[in-house]
Amino acid sequence: MPIRITITGPESTGKSTLAADLAQHYDCVLVTEFSRQYASEKLSPLAAGDVDAIAVGHMEVDDRAANRAVALTILDTDLLSTVVYSHHYYGACPQWIEKEAIRRAADLYLLMAIDVPWIADPQRDRGDRREEMVALFESRLQSWALPYVTIRGDWGERRRAAVEAIERMLQRPGT
Repeated sequence: MPIRITITGPESTGKSTLAADLAQHYDCVLVTEFSRQYASEKLSPLAAGDVDAIAVGHMEVDDRAANRAVALTILDTDLLSTVVYSHHYYGACPQWIEKEAIRRAADLYLLMAIDVPWIADPQRDRGDRREEMVALFESRLQSWALPYVTIRGDWGERRRAAVEAIERMLQRPGT
């Protein structure tokens, strides 16, 4: 089974850009963010009833990528994000999604800090609540005891820190 690295954290922190850069750097499979695609194709605002479909879509995209991966997979978010945002927006998350998120947890999470400028787009709405959102992601990572490294700095520093974190993980015995 390939090693899985997930880029996670609040909106507008460079997750998609970093994920694509890392996939190119390591010449490995990239799993793109399903929820963004789902939200852009939906003709109305997301609601609690969409959480199940988003989770299923994430899992399908992830499973297809796993079938193509050899040694390493980079995920531009995973079910952890679905859980965090479901709790944040709707006050709860279906238990089956939380169980799947834990079962499918990545080998390493790169938690993106909020020290880069907010860039608005039609799917982003929490620019004024970035501190709250990054705290929710970190709290979930800690409560589930998932391995993570916080990635900070300008874009170049972020890429270097991410590569260093991945290299450290790849050098661990048994990896």
